[in-house]
Amino acid sequence: MSVSSAPPPLTSALAVVRAGLGLVVRFVREAPLAYGVATVGSVAFTAAIVASAVVVGWITDEVVVPVLAEGQPVDDRLRTAVLLVLGVAVWKAVGITIRRTAAGWLQFGAQTRLRKRLIAHQLGLSLRWYGRRGVGDLLSVSDVDTRQATFVLAPLPFATGVLALLVGASIVIAVTDPWLGLLAVLLLVVVVGIDVRGSWLTFGAMEEAQRRRGRVAEVAHESFDGALTVKALGREAMETRRFAAAALHLRDQLVAVGRVWTGYSALTEGLPAIGTVVVLVVGTARIAAGELTPGELVRVAYLLSLLAVPIRLVGYLMWDLANSTAGWRRVEQVLEVTDHVRHGELAQVDDGSAAALDLARVGFGYEPDAPVLRDLDLALPPGRTIAVVGPTGSGKSSLALLLARLWDPDTGTIHLDGRDLRELSPGVLASEVAYVAQDTFLFDDTVRGNVALHLDVPDADVWAALRLADADAFVAALPGGLDTPLGERGATLSGGQQQRIALARALVRRPRLLVLDDATSAVDPSVEATILRGLQAVALPSTVVVVAYRRASIVLADEVVYVDDGRVIAQGTHERLLAEVLGYARLLQAYDLDAAARAEEAAAGGHVRRIGDRAGRGHPDGWEGAP
Repeated sequence: MSVSSAPPPLTSALAVVRAGLGLVVRFVREAPLAYGVATVGSVAFTAAIVASAVVVGWITDEVVVPVLAEGQPVDDRLRTAVLLVLGVAVWKAVGITIRRTAAGWLQFGAQTRLRKRLIAHQLGLSLRWYGRRGVGDLLSVSDVDTRQATFVLAPLPFATGVLALLVGASIVIAVTDPWLGLLAVLLLVVVVGIDVRGSWLTFGAMEEAQRRRGRVAEVAHESFDGALTVKALGREAMETRRFAAAALHLRDQLVAVGRVWTGYSALTEGLPAIGTVVVLVVGTARIAAGELTPGELVRVAYLLSLLAVPIRLVGYLMWDLANSTAGWRRVEQVLEVTDHVRHGELAQVDDGSAAALDLARVGFGYEPDAPVLRDLDLALPPGRTIAVVGPTGSGKSSLALLLARLWDPDTGTIHLDGRDLRELSPGVLASEVAYVAQDTFLFDDTVRGNVALHLDVPDADVWAALRLADADAFVAALPGGLDTPLGERGATLSGGQQQRIALARALVRRPRLLVLDDATSAVDPSVEATILRGLQAVALPSTVVVVAYRRASIVLADEVVYVDDGRVIAQGTHERLLAEVLGYARLLQAYDLDAAARAEEAAAGGHVRRIGDRAGRGHPDGWEGAP
């Protein structure tokens, strides 16, 4: 397994520029047509700007000065001047329309492609990697950072056209007067140098701001996702303070970015105006010396005034380049992760039979040097219902996750009908194995959408799955039946109803292996027993593995696998294990005490504090304070 570390730091302004240009090249290669069209529009617009300067100079020398200073008649000069001005204005408008439309196509198209690529990449990574990243931070990367990474594409075509404008304007100014041309070039060099320096200084600050923005999203997501716990424990004020601290941390960093930005932008926006004043002073002296005409000076001054916006755009481009690079590096850090779920080429089994499982010397841990399962050997025959029983922390849920290949074992192998799970081709396992967890997740969709997951499943099959999950009665009573929206995470249903919908979602696929990780914990024991009896009675081609905590569920299983300390201690019928395995007998005794106490509590309306986990570890008394 290889997991990408943080990208190496960029240690100079040129390194930031090189990284930014590499990012630009990457995006442009993906959409060369959009960039080309936008650039054509930008060049057309900048050419119209140069043409407008020439027109203004011509009007000054051929219309304004002769008519006002020399008293010559207007004649057809005014009409020609108006037509020239209108022609240049239309020229500009067409260029702007083409540039902005194509630039939007370029930017938002790149943003969409990047988000699709990022999500597809993340969905192929293992749960081990997800365990190390906050959900809010990943949401920030997928939304904010992808948008930030493509910011530079909006001004990019205009900047390309600006290069043509700067070249064209510099040539016009140099041809008009070499000394004024030299001043214009010096001004441009100074402004670009300041912009490069400013973008370098803001890069590090912006990269830190992106990280802090991800932290804000992470805290917010955690607070919203745990709203029930927050309210139940009265932690609203504490969570508000925690979010406020993260938000203020981000604010301070953004203020630091803004301080650098405003300081340098003030310089770059003021220099063109200063340069124009200098050019006017020098140009006036050149007119007095007879080396320059008033029209030529107007042309140069007008070009410099028009260049003020493009010169500022160069600065904006440099800043956007730095900001986009900061966002891209966070996106790139995710894209470079190689902790993929590996697949092979073994095909699906279509014989309609239940699956057989064999686990050989399986070892697994969520963290290095902290094993949960150790040298576990287990054989599960096909077509049977197997209850996995054990104390808390014994590895039952971890075993269930491995059977559904939501995680891969660190050592050993797991075979489904003699096929290593890691060698199955993509999609095979999902078609043969269904996993239902205790913590149910329902989509903000209808009942039908949550059960069928928008596959081509007849309503009759949906109802059959609901009936088998003992959910058909309450679904039929809903206002819209199968078309009833369930709200986010199934908020309109009780916990038991949510679990039964999730179970129906697994059953409608008719899996060859059904793994239930305490998937009916929120329903009444009688309902759970009804569901398990139904699974045994119906002709499902399934081997059913149930992580069970209730005696009523355990006794319905064909076999029981007793797990403790990450190993299989015993396997056999409930009656045999109860008679031969002391730890199993004590655990069942604790479960019975727990059930009796719950019944007593429900009858008396009192409160009893349970420590059943301790009893599961070998203490026959499952209640705190027992004699």
